[in-house]
Amino acid sequence: TEDQTSRFYSIDSCLSSMLDVGKWPVFALLPPEELRLIRQACVFGSAANEALYVTVNDEVFALGTNCSGCLGLGDLQSTIEPRRIDVLCGKKIVSLSYGTGPHVVIATADGEVYAWGHNGYSQLGNGTTNHGLTPALVSTNLLSKRVTEVACGSHHTIALTTDGEVYAWGYNNSGQVGSGSTANQPTPRRVSSCLQNKVVVNIACGQLCSMAVLDNGEIYGWGYNCNGQLGLGNNGNQQTPCRIAALQGVNIVQVACGYAHTLALTDEGFVYAWGANSYGQLGTGNKSNQALPTPINTDKERIVEVAACHTSHTSAAKTQSGQVLMWGQCRGQAVASPHLTHFSSTDDVFACFATPAVTWHLLSVDGDDYLTVAQSLKKEFDSPDISDLKFLVDGKCIHVHKALLKIRCEHFRTLLNETDQDAIEIHQFSYLVYRAFLEYLYTDTINLPPEDAIGLLDLATFYRETRLKRLCQETIKRGISEENAITLLSAAVKYEARDLEEFCFKFCVNHLTAVTQTQAFADMDHDLLKNFISKASRYGAFKN
Repeated sequence: TEDQTSRFYSIDSCLSSMLDVGKWPVFALLPPEELRLIRQACVFGSAANEALYVTVNDEVFALGTNCSGCLGLGDLQSTIEPRRIDVLCGKKIVSLSYGTGPHVVIATADGEVYAWGHNGYSQLGNGTTNHGLTPALVSTNLLSKRVTEVACGSHHTIALTTDGEVYAWGYNNSGQVGSGSTANQPTPRRVSSCLQNKVVVNIACGQLCSMAVLDNGEIYGWGYNCNGQLGLGNNGNQQTPCRIAALQGVNIVQVACGYAHTLALTDEGFVYAWGANSYGQLGTGNKSNQALPTPINTDKERIVEVAACHTSHTSAAKTQSGQVLMWGQCRGQAVASPHLTHFSSTDDVFACFATPAVTWHLLSVDGDDYLTVAQSLKKEFDSPDISDLKFLVDGKCIHVHKALLKIRCEHFRTLLNETDQDAIEIHQFSYLVYRAFLEYLYTDTINLPPEDAIGLLDLATFYRETRLKRLCQETIKRGISEENAITLLSAAVKYEARDLEEFCFKFCVNHLTAVTQTQAFADMDHDLLKNFISKASRYGAFKN
């Protein structure tokens, strides 16, 4: 029923909600504090170089190359910094899809449809073929309707309403608009014929075809069919919806379309695939196209979600136990059977293995206050609320938890097993250094300027914390300059950080004139200076 299907999708959105948008390189330049605010995101474009995202405050931002004005910013300027799309702020996006032009279409919580970007085939549904630089309401035939889902092919768009009707517009060379002709459709038109009086609950588009799942589990397709992607047993294009008769008696609950292949999920967790297969995207174990639905072997695992995107030949699925499978074109390789991955969501497959690495649907990041284990520990560092131990350093307190220190550090495991004190004084290290060390035990990261990292390197050496020592060395390397190079070299020698010593030494030799004029060089320890000159000479620093 429709209720069951909508419940299936709400569960699906909860399952895929703990997402890390950092897997998409286009987000790599965003600072952590901005990434934390993202609640929804979409990556699209011919090289996965366009992105839209919605923040916790319902503000909508875009960044990327802005091909055809697809970022909706009112101009054609590319932007490496996120820019706000004012007209969409506060709209609450519930569905988003994009074409290859690209054009972008969204549905809002109020059931409105907005579209922008490439419009060479009227895929924006506004009756023109002028590109749309800002999001515009798609109004023809939709004003009295509430749209819940949108799907785009390369240059056409379909929309699903709350009462189970499908509207389509745009490019129609193969009948993908379902109007009974191959004339492009400039404004939304209801897809009727066989779908008249039927209730559709799920839609998807391949490059040049459209699919619809009904509330009774039937599935219909129309448009381009030369690879058999309509599942009708032939290769003829269809200008109106045709039921996939081969799935008679099978209850379909979700459909997903790749570039020229189709995946369908049944209510019992089985997957059927049909269409193009030159990359193994059907998962049948071979590369032969299939014009009829073919059951896919998923090792008896019940599937709860199938994923594909009209821009690629990649397929993915998620099992009831949370495992993620992938097949098809995976970073240039043809994987002809479902392959078990270590991913936790189908989105990760597209981020890491699809070409281009775009999102197959609107990503939803969990909006509640759930914290991961790592986030929870980070939050509790130096918080007196439930702390059971404090360190006193330079007259200041640092609040920690004995259990965590024992788990994370061999030194503390020994020390705290021998004492039941709730306050320990530290004299050997500064407050700044000791606090950074304790924070590292909670976060796995260090947050210190290079000069102070020397003190932490001393501590890491003393406590035999090999990884921390390595992190300190990396921090020091990043902060080396002509002024501090000798100081850092001296520290590296003192704490036996061989890798760092070599790095600092080479820097000093490469900047020899400037380095030898610093105060640190003038104050250099005699033995170290002798050693430095000898080594620099062997290195060829004094050759004419």
